[in-house]
Amino acid sequence: MSEERYGEFVLVRRHGDGGHVAELALDRPKAMNAVSTQMARSVGAACAALGADPGVRVVVLTSTHERAFCVGADLKERNSFSDADLVRQRPVARGAYTGVLELPVPTIAAVHGFALGGGFELALSCDVIVADRTAVVGLPEVSVGVIPGGGGTQLLPRRVGAARAAELIFTARRVEAAEARELGLVDQLVEEGRDREEALALAGRIAGNSPVGLRAAKRALRLGQGLDLRAGLEVEDAAWRAVAFSGDRAEGVAAFNEKRKPAWPGE
Repeated sequence: MSEERYGEFVLVRRHGDGGHVAELALDRPKAMNAVSTQMARSVGAACAALGADPGVRVVVLTSTHERAFCVGADLKERNSFSDADLVRQRPVARGAYTGVLELPVPTIAAVHGFALGGGFELALSCDVIVADRTAVVGLPEVSVGVIPGGGGTQLLPRRVGAARAAELIFTARRVEAAEARELGLVDQLVEEGRDREEALALAGRIAGNSPVGLRAAKRALRLGQGLDLRAGLEVEDAAWRAVAFSGDRAEGVAAFNEKRKPAWPGE
């Protein structure tokens, strides 16, 4: 396993043969991973690097804090901001959330403890959320006079529907793990302390598949959201054409017929 640090608060670890699974660890334990300007900038930079790396097949978003995934924006830092400071910081903050959202490979969030506000929005930006039984999630922004600004008002309805999302955002309530799984706020619920392990295991299974196929499948899934069926099928067809004549497709068919594990060329 190799490690690379992005600034003070973000650590990237590469797992497995070939390092195809990248773990992006939020590492600001003294502040329960509250997203400061510096941390947001580092998350964005790490995502840009991982997205541009053809060797990365899956990204797992984790936390080094024992009791929290991420508690959201750094309100202590925000308390010192002038209006002009807040305007200047906004693109940096958005860059962290869109950085995760726009990763071209499958992404998994491993959540334990508090995942609130921007912390939950980071998880919502991932394709799959694995949570342990200590997880507490929510978007409490209206309780401090703002609204979710990291994609929450758009991503949450896509998970749980407009009415449920409205209730959760308007009440600013926190949702514990069992209810979060029941409502679809998280996808897998695992035993306490096993969120990272289970998320990395899932990532390893995903990473065994075609890197070209994974990127194309994610593109089709994301671009097709919200479209009518006919338009969505056109998105799917375009993604299919991107892989149909690839080296991965040729290798996958050959490996199936030769009853062996594929050696994906990734192109």
